[in-house]
Amino acid sequence: MTDTLTPVLTKNWDADRAWTLASYEQGGGYGALKKALKMAQDDVVTAVKDSGLRGRGGAGFPTGMKWGFIPQDNPNPKYLVVNADESEPGTCKDIPLMMASPHTLVEGVIISSYAIRANTAFIYVRGEVLHVIRRLQAAVEEAYKAGHLGKNIHGSGYDLDLIVHAGAGAYICGEETALLDSLEGRRGQPRLRPPFPAVAGLYASPTVINNVESIASVPSIIEHGADWFASMGTEKSKGYVIYSLSGHVKTPGQFEAPLGITLRELIDLGGGMREGHELKFWTPGGSSTPILTAEHLDIPLDYEAVGAAGSMLGTRALQIFDETTCVVRAVLRWTEFYKHESCGKCTPCREGTWWLVQTLNALEHGQGQESDLDLLLDQCENILGRSFCALGDGATSPITSSIEYFRDEYVAHLTHGGCPFDPAASTLFARTLGSTPGAGTDKGQVGVTA
Repeated sequence: MTDTLTPVLTKNWDADRAWTLASYEQGGGYGALKKALKMAQDDVVTAVKDSGLRGRGGAGFPTGMKWGFIPQDNPNPKYLVVNADESEPGTCKDIPLMMASPHTLVEGVIISSYAIRANTAFIYVRGEVLHVIRRLQAAVEEAYKAGHLGKNIHGSGYDLDLIVHAGAGAYICGEETALLDSLEGRRGQPRLRPPFPAVAGLYASPTVINNVESIASVPSIIEHGADWFASMGTEKSKGYVIYSLSGHVKTPGQFEAPLGITLRELIDLGGGMREGHELKFWTPGGSSTPILTAEHLDIPLDYEAVGAAGSMLGTRALQIFDETTCVVRAVLRWTEFYKHESCGKCTPCREGTWWLVQTLNALEHGQGQESDLDLLLDQCENILGRSFCALGDGATSPITSSIEYFRDEYVAHLTHGGCPFDPAASTLFARTLGSTPGAGTDKGQVGVTA
């Protein structure tokens, strides 16, 4: 099973003082930069396009294509902005990467900036992770001293300044245009598009915004070639990614593997479900993606297959829940997060998430009637596709999917005037439904042990 893993971004995480320049260069670090600086800038863009690299921040948009949108005839400066505002509940891949090997990201920033002809780049980091900010700042300082940053990098004639910027700690700043407003010193709120950031982004200039993992993958593509990268993964989802496995597994953590691995394989890599328990439901891409159940254990974890199953791969934040978890309580907690983190700019999200919490909270306490489930779905329908950014859409995903798979669990809360679920033993809920805990509809069966 360990042959399934493809350590590239994580290959040096266990090295002695892996975060230092000396350790990184000892493993061949910055070799890709020197190779890239000898290439034409358009050839670097072409290599990334040919590799099939898609954005690792959730949307999965082709990275090279995004770079190609930059209008090179625009007289304004070009900027590269790295979105390191990792805030999605359950997502834990960028922060470990920046802590363990910040120079992997820094090298990727330099190569990517060179490719799009940017002379200034920013890494926007969530303000609460002060330890990550300090580690990145130390790595950037080392890179300047080694000549990897600054004026005339390695005699190439190319100049680049890299700034590590600490955000103020808002989930909405993970949305790329809200991030730009925050970077410019304004309140982080999504912008109306068009114009798109590629044309008028940071300081109204052409801007590329990419996720940490997307940019950190660039050095390996330049070093080994586009064909090498494209040889991993599936037909339309190329390469390797970091999966965040958390929840009710024996060994949670980050697992770097090709796109297309299954959850069953990842759970096996994580030592299996905790002893004596079975998979009930899980998120493929964080809490803003529709939940899936044990019947989806063997779908390939790539953009197309997960989409066909009715969810999204997103940030590959695999939160695993066994039969001791009340799905209504879990969904309520997620929805409370989205209500709190709504920026308030648009009515559907500002008002809608508040009403979602009120309705869910009543249902969780057994108040109301079964028709309230249809009311809840109607509220979701009035938010979906109508909010200013994807936060509103993401808030509806776990609600609609949980009602699809576990409607009987919601009804059981109403029947018994509150949560009938004993998380310590699961026995009461099993007697209530007269079946396996968590089994509401056929889609909710949890009889498959992961």
